[in-house]
Amino acid sequence: MANGNSGGWKWLVILILVLAAAGGGWWYYSRNHESAPEYQSVVVARGDVLQSVTATGTLNPVTNITVGSQISGIIQNLYADWNSRVKANQVVAQLDPGTYKASVAQAEGDLANAKATLELNQIEAKRADELFKNKLIAESEHDTSIANLHQAQAMVQIKEASLSNANVNLSRCTIYSPVDGIVISRNVDVGQTVAASLSAPTLFIIANDLSKMQIDANVAEADVGGIEEGQGVTFTVDAFPYRTFQGRVKQVRNSPTTVQNVVTYDTVIGVNNADLKLKPGMTANVSITIAEHTNTIKIPNSALRFRMPEAATNSVGTNSMSRSGPDMARGGGMGSGGGMGGGGGMGGGRPRGERSTRTIYILPPDDGTKPNEQVKPKPVQIKVGISDGITTEVLEGLAEGDRVITGTVSTSAAANTQSSNPFGGGGFQRR
Repeated sequence: MANGNSGGWKWLVILILVLAAAGGGWWYYSRNHESAPEYQSVVVARGDVLQSVTATGTLNPVTNITVGSQISGIIQNLYADWNSRVKANQVVAQLDPGTYKASVAQAEGDLANAKATLELNQIEAKRADELFKNKLIAESEHDTSIANLHQAQAMVQIKEASLSNANVNLSRCTIYSPVDGIVISRNVDVGQTVAASLSAPTLFIIANDLSKMQIDANVAEADVGGIEEGQGVTFTVDAFPYRTFQGRVKQVRNSPTTVQNVVTYDTVIGVNNADLKLKPGMTANVSITIAEHTNTIKIPNSALRFRMPEAATNSVGTNSMSRSGPDMARGGGMGSGGGMGGGGGMGGGRPRGERSTRTIYILPPDDGTKPNEQVKPKPVQIKVGISDGITTEVLEGLAEGDRVITGTVSTSAAANTQSSNPFGGGGFQRR
């Protein structure tokens, strides 16, 4: 009986040891394979890459004329209004001329008085000449009469100038348009008093030709180095969100503008507005094409941002490759770092012609014999060119048909395995 109980305990102990060994082996196997990732990849292909710089700017007429008044007065009549089309030398406004007509009359009277005084001095000078020749008056008296004549002549010139000035001021009561164009702003009303003291008050703003406009775009100092005259531009405005307009860079002005420590440069972009859809003052969202390469090898920028997970890196022996630095990201194509793939993307970046070396990971050709998670990635160094912010040009290191890794597929199987492990301490993990 005792032997039977002893044999039963022996088999029970053996069974427990076998189960423990099996459980431990299963747990060890799952723990060592939980980090084997499944990779997302894309096949390298050819396409077009367009690198551009984005900015915002304001639409303005090419020629903007400010019509003001050089004299003060009350607006008596207006002959132009908002959106009025005007011709050169057309009357657009009239100031009350009453005060200036009185000034002209006074200047005319002063001139007449000066001329009368001149006639008298001419007669006296002539008489003084005859008397002096006959030695009937002293030389000093003769000199005085000649000086009075010269003063009278000068006074006539002064009064003539005063009359001319009064006439000019009177003529300025009538305001003319200096050019052909359209009135885009009227700043006065009938009966309003305009005061021309240190500066001329603005009455109208006239755009010479709205069919030709320009954008004054503020380009950041980091992007302005790649912009040159003649580059193509596309832009949109909020009024027509589904329409793309075309333009061309005309000038990059050297005068910087600093707002809150941000330095920008005014880039002038010429725009054809033949259908007059664009209006002055609209905000334009500008994209300036600084480089365009066609039929080139390109890859998604997510492939440049990808970094191998810890366990996968150890398995392929690449611990020392690209493991440090601010662009380190775990697990996938949407990680941080890497920027725009060294190509500048939507906003400038590296100047054209400069090449950057980057490390990416590729997968061997898919022959269907191994699951994706069992395929070992291979690090490859490539030289990249320009970027459009989504894809980047590859100059060296890749060929069409290669499979580049863009990320990993996150699965919850490994986490569930550890949480349900009977030897895991109730599912709590030390991190």
